Amino acid sequence: MTGKLYGVGIGPGDPKLMTLKAKEVLESADIIAVPVKAPGEESRALSIVQPAVNLTGKEIMPVVFTMEHSVSRRKACREQAAGQLMEKLDLGKNVAMIVLGDISVYSTYHLAFKFIREKGYRTENIPGISAFSGGAALAQISLVEGSQNMMVLSSLKGTEVLETALKVCDNIVVMKAGSSMAQINKILKEQGLEDRTVVLSNIGMADEYIGPPEEDREYGYFTTLIIKKGGL
Repeated sequence: MTGKLYGVGIGPGDPKLMTLKAKEVLESADIIAVPVKAPGEESRALSIVQPAVNLTGKEIMPVVFTMEHSVSRRKACREQAAGQLMEKLDLGKNVAMIVLGDISVYSTYHLAFKFIREKGYRTENIPGISAFSGGAALAQISLVEGSQNMMVLSSLKGTEVLETALKVCDNIVVMKAGSSMAQINKILKEQGLEDRTVVLSNIGMADEYIGPPEEDREYGYFTTLIIKKGGL
């Protein structure tokens, strides 16, 4: 019998925010698959799991998902990653792939999951706390109230999408915002929204920052903004 593939959301960064179900699945799996951008790269997700889960005797399998701009290269890399996982499943091994945040929100796992599911393998997805919901709790603000609406964006699509969203939405979450902060700060300043925005950077990690946008601060990839037009 072939093994089962689990996609496991491990939350925004604090090991204590992992769910009991996530811990249960990781401790019962034969193999822990760890997405990385390049061979030999350290995994932030794995460093979060290790203090909370007993991984003794488990195979840790890095799975490369390139971030190159080439569409054909990314597609080939995803198929190779899926092939690695299916090889283990064919041996009857249960494989759990870990991802930061929630399994359904901009998850690397889904790049291989769809291909594997279409091949008929057994799969199960374990939800986790997303960066924006965990960050909102830490910032002690709500995401939506009453009849308000909310849109979740990736800044990798360009700031034009943010300008459009600000015209039609009450609250906007911008994920993967680190490389676009200069342009985003400009939009926030032009629209008078600086004091209605919270920046969530590296939530649950040693260099965590929760606060207003700051022009002279350096922001990494794991940066999320919550913009509330009606006020925080």
